Amino acid sequence: MRPLLIHPFKYLLALSLFLICIKAQASTFHNGSIEGLVFESNTRSTLAGAIIRLKPSNKVSYSNNLGYFAFTELPAGSYTLTVAFIGFKTDTLEQTIVIDGATTPLKIFLEADQIDLPAIEVHADPVRNLNIISALDLRTRPIANGQEILRLVPGLFIAQHAGGGKAEQLFLRGFDIDHGTDINISVDGMPVNMVSHAHGQGYADLHFVIPELVQRIDFRKGPYYASLGNFTTAGAVQLETVNTLNESFLKLEGGNFDNYRMLTAFNLLDKNENNTRHRAFAAAEWNYSNGYFDAPQHFNRVNFLAKYNLVSNDQQSLTLSFSSFSSSWDASGQIPERAVESGLIGRFGAIDPTEGGITSRTNAQLQFFKNLGAHTFTRHQLYYTDYQFELYSNFTFFARDQQNGDQIRQREGRKLLGYNGTVQHFSQIGGIRLETEAGAALRVDRTRDSELSYTKDRSITLEQVSLGHINEWNAALYSQSTAWLSPSLSIQAGLRFDQFVFGYDDLLVEAYQPLVVYKNRLSPKLNIQYQLSQKWQLFAQSGIGLHSNDTRVVTAQSGRQILPRAYGMEAGFIGKPGSRAIVQLAFWRLNLDQEFIYVGDEGIVEPGGKTRRLGVDFSGRLQLARWLLADLDINYAFARGLMANGDDELIPLAPVWTSSGGLRADFANGFGGSLRYRYLADRPANADGSLTATGFFLVDATAQFRYKKIELGIQAQNLLNEAWKEAQFETSSRLPGEPQEITEIHYTPGSPSAIRAFLSWYF
Repeated sequence: MRPLLIHPFKYLLALSLFLICIKAQASTFHNGSIEGLVFESNTRSTLAGAIIRLKPSNKVSYSNNLGYFAFTELPAGSYTLTVAFIGFKTDTLEQTIVIDGATTPLKIFLEADQIDLPAIEVHADPVRNLNIISALDLRTRPIANGQEILRLVPGLFIAQHAGGGKAEQLFLRGFDIDHGTDINISVDGMPVNMVSHAHGQGYADLHFVIPELVQRIDFRKGPYYASLGNFTTAGAVQLETVNTLNESFLKLEGGNFDNYRMLTAFNLLDKNENNTRHRAFAAAEWNYSNGYFDAPQHFNRVNFLAKYNLVSNDQQSLTLSFSSFSSSWDASGQIPERAVESGLIGRFGAIDPTEGGITSRTNAQLQFFKNLGAHTFTRHQLYYTDYQFELYSNFTFFARDQQNGDQIRQREGRKLLGYNGTVQHFSQIGGIRLETEAGAALRVDRTRDSELSYTKDRSITLEQVSLGHINEWNAALYSQSTAWLSPSLSIQAGLRFDQFVFGYDDLLVEAYQPLVVYKNRLSPKLNIQYQLSQKWQLFAQSGIGLHSNDTRVVTAQSGRQILPRAYGMEAGFIGKPGSRAIVQLAFWRLNLDQEFIYVGDEGIVEPGGKTRRLGVDFSGRLQLARWLLADLDINYAFARGLMANGDDELIPLAPVWTSSGGLRADFANGFGGSLRYRYLADRPANADGSLTATGFFLVDATAQFRYKKIELGIQAQNLLNEAWKEAQFETSSRLPGEPQEITEIHYTPGSPSAIRAFLSWYF
């Protein structure tokens, strides 16, 4: 067998180790330092990502995952530190004394506070500026479930079309991402995307996430970061859950269409000043809904999460977590326009009401963080997932089988095992400050009995179309360095190496013929940031990324065109036109190589050509008053397929114009609320533009009140009661009695006006 790692991999490893081991020698006699830890005052847990400014030197540092920061090689004297974090009161420490040859230790506790845009700074950092927006949104927007967290990413839209249990369809930057083909999604560093999934490549089901327990969202658009690998073409979303609870609580929800939800989360260890090293909590969630369809959906989901965190000597942290998720549902599926227009079914009716499915996911992971001195930080993670999936769908009704119908079953069982490791090193060479990060990752997917079959009534198997075992490996090494050439200019260069092994054992062939294909990719990145002033920063980004194709495509094509590249570039700015406003504007372009796509719904391989996308993203946040925050996102994308003859063609379902925005109010007396809209413009449903996927404009609202340990709230969806189409596709289908197939728009109707109320008790 070919070795998994080839020679360029070794060279990259050597380069990474060299960069990590650089130890800049102090060129000055003075060598005093400040080392500190940043905590959240209520939970006594550490805060990662706090900004620490040191005066009069004007140096800047950021707290790492242990809440740790350091300033070294400081002349003896008195300094002032300001510590800021979005959603917390800024703390100022005056007259911090530094002595030659000594380290001044600090512990800083920040108190939670309302959002205050005047206190938020724009600074010369490659990533943190771009996540100011998401940090604001997470604290100011209501979230109903784990998948809706993705709506916090500006320009990202989702659509559910299978009874609530299936992963949503995603749209971003001119992509119909399907269920995750071109966006990298992770939770606490653990991948969510499923490679070579029974339903579709990159399938990303976030329903195992309990939204109230998410404390941080990092989104990065484009293929510009060496730490992010497979599926990072349109972008990436990284979620981080809490390590401890502010308060234990019980939450009850209820609403229209038999919507019920219960959530409880409680600390397992006493929380006091003498017990800040050990933290543990457990949470359980139950959801039930019949939905707004004529046929009850019987949607039922259960989530469980337990976490333990140990902080040792303020220099290392160990986190253990276990989560389990199971879901079952019935679905009405997509319906053809002609069936509603003719009166055959109502808007919320079904042609085949026996669709639906069951799925489950159990995760266990260990994370270890450690400071290796004042300049080096390391993180290691091991994770394991046991995953089960079974989905019944009927897209064409009676086009293939006029007697039994065209229902299909997609099923798989999967074991996922992986490792992530990173080392960050900070150094000073002359007047240049360096931040170097190197990492390694290994992911192993072992999928058994990945199946596509024709079925009837979810109980009778008519024909097996495909059945096999899939083994897929992805090993990676990367290194990226950021150099601050001046206080205003930073350059980040990175290189990533990915090695893939694709293996497929077809169980429907008579002879045992396992197929194995090897492939690797080098992906360079280059990003530049320039601090135009204290309030404005310019940035330019570029990089090559990839998204792997399904193993069944890889083996069918004998290794040809299996890792199509994505070539991205972007330029723009982020700034504060006033003390109470933050704006971000980006012009971007993304080209994709030719790729072959496995269509899981039909068990066939479809070739696709090259594509070109370019567009503009705008985000703005404005604090109208201390208690009132406004936000606005506007996104435009021009997406075209590049045909072999040089002509362009439309990309079906690629979003063109999207926008979202709203107002959020939080009063000191415990009252709060929001009014929000979502807009998705009409877009082509097929390559020649003869069919149109109709857009929508939706308005939602929330209101809540908290008094001591009790909180009451109400959420209203689709206030204008718009009759909108949530998911839409060009599909050829045949209804009973029709002589032939008809091609037209098939859709899932969006939710009508609905009300949901909740009651929370904190203890």
